[in-house]
Amino acid sequence: MAEEPRPQQPAQPPKEEEHDDEPMVGAAAIAEALAAGGELHTEEIAPGTPDAIEFREVHKSFGSNHVLRGLNLRIPEGHISMILGPSGTGKSVCIKHIVGLLYPDSGDVIVKGHSIPSLSDEELFALRRRFGVLFQDGALFGSLNLFDNVAFPLRQHTEKSEEEIAEIVNRRLREVGLGGEGHKMPDELSGGMRKRAGFARALVLEPEIVLFDEPDSGIDPVRTALLCELIKEIHAENGGTYVVITHDILSARRIASYIALIWEGQVVEQGPARELFESDHPFTKQFLSGNPRGPLQMD
Repeated sequence: MAEEPRPQQPAQPPKEEEHDDEPMVGAAAIAEALAAGGELHTEEIAPGTPDAIEFREVHKSFGSNHVLRGLNLRIPEGHISMILGPSGTGKSVCIKHIVGLLYPDSGDVIVKGHSIPSLSDEELFALRRRFGVLFQDGALFGSLNLFDNVAFPLRQHTEKSEEEIAEIVNRRLREVGLGGEGHKMPDELSGGMRKRAGFARALVLEPEIVLFDEPDSGIDPVRTALLCELIKEIHAENGGTYVVITHDILSARRIASYIALIWEGQVVEQGPARELFESDHPFTKQFLSGNPRGPLQMD
């Protein structure tokens, strides 16, 4: 097992005011986040928008479990897209294919014009520097404080000075509402704070594509709403292609411009969010409305 990286001492962030848990959220912000829950995000996708990511007839099995069954999936450039579907339907497997942690048994995965299975290790490593990934629990190193966790990709993949790194890290921490918290260890952070820390780390290399693996898992509805607003705000400021894996319908309504709905290893429907929320397809209509009646039933 590889050891966790040791903390770097030279560039500790300045300590500002401390908080015991999540920073206080104003009543107005909470009310706004909850009120936005029922509103449909309506950003339009221009005709002819190129694909940042494409799955072409992808099959993937683990033993006798055939997870992806001829998946054809397209993710448009420059928007917030969501891959939705029931639990266990292969959504997270898609992320692992995008970053080259898994390869298809057959078919192809195209990212920014590159066939992932055809890349050499060196080419894949270079492409991964164009990604940011937020895992379900934030995936922070337990032996590093928050500042060093966020700084880790910069120290690993760039030649920036510690002063430059400190400027970038502190700016990203402020963006996600964690300014002044860099001295804290991961076990001092709440679940929501760990997710936001992971988001800050995903942004430090200024990625062209940011992948979110169920960012709403394990946090309450208000924090989920606030996290969605944060994702939307930072995307508006920085641009890029954001891909969110989730089964949370309210999150999709809040921030998705494009939705791909997966069931049993295939895309049922994909397209602009408004079109899917107005779809008459039996599965799409059931899943996006949370209706117990329809083709999806208990296993």
